[in-house]
Amino acid sequence: MSALTKSTIIEKISEKNNQTPAQAKDTLETFLEIIKSTLAAGEDIMISGFGKFQVNEKAPRKGRNPATDEEMILKKRRVVTFKCAGKLKDRLNNG
Repeated sequence: MSALTKSTIIEKISEKNNQTPAQAKDTLETFLEIIKSTLAAGEDIMISGFGKFQVNEKAPRKGRNPATDEEMILKKRRVVTFKCAGKLKDRLNNG
């Protein structure tokens, strides 16, 4: 099973919304830019029936370079997690 690519998503948007591929690409790029800028600002994104993208802060921690076995301190960072909505979870598990 292969991953759904951006170009395939553009094709599907184009077909389903009777748009040219260029219009579909603009739509997708705008949507993705909204998501990226919202997450970069530290805000969560909730899409009803789909799920929630949440920005979490990771504290600094001890780590180890696997190549040299040298200990190091990993800087604090932000990560994005996704929690699936119940409706999507049901669809995944019940076809």
